[in-house]
Amino acid sequence: MADLPGQVMVRVTVGGRIHFGFQNLSLAHDRLYGGVGVGLSEPRLVLSAEPAEDVACDWPAATSYVERAVEVIGVPGANVTVERRLPRHVGLGSGTRLALASLVAVARAHGRPVDLREVAPDLGRGGRSGVGVATFEAGGFVVDAGHPTELFTSAPPDEGEWTVPPVVARHDVPDDWRFLLVTPEVERGRSGDPEDASIRSVVERADPGIADDIALVLTRQLLPAVATGDHETFGHAVARLSRLNGAWYADEQGGVYRPPAGRLIDALDSIPGVSGAGQSSWGPTVYGVTHASVAETATRAARDALDDLGLEGTVRLVEAAAAGASADP
Repeated sequence: MADLPGQVMVRVTVGGRIHFGFQNLSLAHDRLYGGVGVGLSEPRLVLSAEPAEDVACDWPAATSYVERAVEVIGVPGANVTVERRLPRHVGLGSGTRLALASLVAVARAHGRPVDLREVAPDLGRGGRSGVGVATFEAGGFVVDAGHPTELFTSAPPDEGEWTVPPVVARHDVPDDWRFLLVTPEVERGRSGDPEDASIRSVVERADPGIADDIALVLTRQLLPAVATGDHETFGHAVARLSRLNGAWYADEQGGVYRPPAGRLIDALDSIPGVSGAGQSSWGPTVYGVTHASVAETATRAARDALDDLGLEGTVRLVEAAAAGASADP
């Protein structure tokens, strides 16, 4: 994204993301974390900013992100309007999206250059997974390198004292692949200090053997499947990755999946045309991998599954993002 001269109103648009899981949470291995995920076309965050002498934002949940962006960039302020909102704390990456979209919009409105990867740690982003930053930049399916274990251990460095992990693999997702997103109306997923505490607890006792199993899934199934356009193997592989990550988190979230995600995942797995299902981040959103040729039937079945389980919620059928965020005057 080229930098804009002068001071203008800038609109930033970006979809959410699915976080399939981490490659390693054990202190016994050389690198910690290593996120795996995919950028999405929907649901979307649309945020616009124009220069101002102080901070004004029409959505209170976004105000702190705008204030931090103004502080980091070193400008007086910005008038920010959130035209479309990503649902917050449901496993779709809303925090990183808000932080980075605010940063880009405010910087460009003031005609300032901005390096996302350099500044993201100052916004508290990229401290574990690099998937949020990478998919904001370029969309697609991404695998990041994680962090050297000796730098992180169970407690991460202070905010800003890390670098965003580099991308070790990125692939465009075939146009005819689809992702079912089912978000039940239940308690939101963890974020902030509670999430940090849970991750520390998991890292301190994580079984290193699970990371070895994940390495085989990633190299022998997942990466070849996305490279060759094999959505069935891809679905099976991300489902396996999700289950293996859930084994690490079981004590923290009440099972391999955070209830009621397990029941929803079982229901999605039983739908013809859905090749694999799992939980995104801490949930409650679960996903199913499917194909355009059967997507409408699969979507109806997913809505029926919510009803059968007595749950209210939202079902979305979405494509992967072919590119990263857009920023337009």
